[in-house]
Amino acid sequence: MVHSLSAKKRVRQNTKRRTINRARKSQVKTQTKHFEAALASGDAEAASEQLRLVAQKLDKTAAKSTMHKKTAARKKSRLAKKLKAL
Repeated sequence: MVHSLSAKKRVRQNTKRRTINRARKSQVKTQTKHFEAALASGDAEAASEQLRLVAQKLDKTAAKSTMHKKTAARKKSRLAKKLKAL
């Protein structure tokens, strides 16, 4: 249990930040699932549109430091590779 005011505030901030970060990561995962579904259906046009949306979501997440920029770049690269294989 924290006692100082600054430590209490830090706990509140961490809780709020963790909630926001989890939501962002969840959105990325959901968008990725939509992309995977489009790939599975074999529709290249829909898959490329979903890839654009996933890339956009990854860039925004990386810009807010929820995810490292290189992690986002690696994920985008792997998804683009899957699309190209289709």
